[in-house]
Amino acid sequence: MALRTIPFRDIEDKTENMYEAVAAMSSQAKRILYERVVDATLKDAENEEFGVFDEVEEEPIPEDYVELEKPTSIAVKQFLTGEYTWNKPITE
Repeated sequence: MALRTIPFRDIEDKTENMYEAVAAMSSQAKRILYERVVDATLKDAENEEFGVFDEVEEEPIPEDYVELEKPTSIAVKQFLTGEYTWNKPITE
């Protein structure tokens, strides 16, 4: 997967506070990663065969392996396209 620059100027155009925007995108990236981990864990649990636990074999990389886009890249794209918004808590 190729490296791409993060368009900070585009982010600045969409927000008043860059730090809040970065924090919001970070929390969205964590949410995306968490969903991937949960999905993978559920899939593994469905396919798991219970047998002797002492026998550990190294599994080869599956043929249907797909490299997914990084969660941070997805979160930045979602923020820039307006798919993801956040509400700043009101403090008194």
